[in-house]
Amino acid sequence: MMIAKKSISFIVVIVFTIFSNFSFAENKNQPEQTLGNPVDTQEEIDAYIQHHLQDAHDFVLFTNGNTGNHIGFPLPIIIWDEELHFFSSSKFHHGESVAESNGKYYVLFHEKIYRTDAEGTLTLDDHNHPTNVRPLDFSITKSVVGMLLIGTLMLLIFGALARDYKKGPLPTGFSRVLEPLVLYVRDEIARPNIGEKKYRNYMSFLLTVFFFIWFLNLLGLMPFGFNVTGNIAVTVCLALFTMIIYMSSGTKEFWIHILWMPGVPYILRPVLAIIELIGYVLIKPFSLLIRLFANITAGHVVVMSLIALMITLKAAFGPVVSTGMSLFLTLFISIIEILIAFLQAFIFTMLSSLFIGMAVAEHDHH
Repeated sequence: MMIAKKSISFIVVIVFTIFSNFSFAENKNQPEQTLGNPVDTQEEIDAYIQHHLQDAHDFVLFTNGNTGNHIGFPLPIIIWDEELHFFSSSKFHHGESVAESNGKYYVLFHEKIYRTDAEGTLTLDDHNHPTNVRPLDFSITKSVVGMLLIGTLMLLIFGALARDYKKGPLPTGFSRVLEPLVLYVRDEIARPNIGEKKYRNYMSFLLTVFFFIWFLNLLGLMPFGFNVTGNIAVTVCLALFTMIIYMSSGTKEFWIHILWMPGVPYILRPVLAIIELIGYVLIKPFSLLIRLFANITAGHVVVMSLIALMITLKAAFGPVVSTGMSLFLTLFISIIEILIAFLQAFIFTMLSSLFIGMAVAEHDHH
């Protein structure tokens, strides 16, 4: 019954997303578009989807495709350019204006900040990339807001779960929903892969990464424009945390099997050591980060592309049929995306526990 209620709520959310994106408001980083003109060509749709997948320095809840007015709020800009600069992203006016700070001028181009002059001059190379100086950007972007939001939510709900366990053996309220998931991570992921003796040492990390990824994936299905786990910088950091944990937790036998593998000719051991190090330092973390990034990004691209069917098919089938087809297909894919949100969190946590288990396993010597 709980699953059915969640599915219905997400369907309602997706319907709201479709209607909020019905006009496909114009991308402010596309100078060739006229203010207020809706996105209605294949090139503009592709650009809009790419813009939707990017991180942003301001939070836009909704854009009116007819007037170009944005409904949202700015985020703080924090950059280092010979000194610390701190100002609001509202100075950029969604990439349309030049921002001044301490006598220096900056412009926002494709959600990247470049130093410029008072006129906002950008020098482009042969690949249409700016050659202007890029300051170090420590800004609070939309992805950072999403991570802070989910982190705060996790502190609240798991803090409540911990308090319930202090009161008695059985949790109450919403904690009853969390307890089966916690037990699932413990009994189906941590124990089988790490072992009965050592799994408790890594439960805090595994629970954190599981719920963090799952909640972020679900947040990406909401009509707020979050795409945190579709940001490769986020998945790289998560994979690096896993790598640091299993590399620092490796037992003596683990490092012997990597650096000086027993049972093979001595001449092959240095070659195998290099291969094993590459596998544990590069290949395994890369498999973690790219799987999460690619699947979440692909899901967003598919959903946005299906929404765009109401525009691309309107000439052939009419607005009613094209909108109906787009609505049906988007709802279908969005329901699958709910499953993928859980599945990707499960796979990342499962592989992380597997790699940790390989590092801390006790080998039998005969």
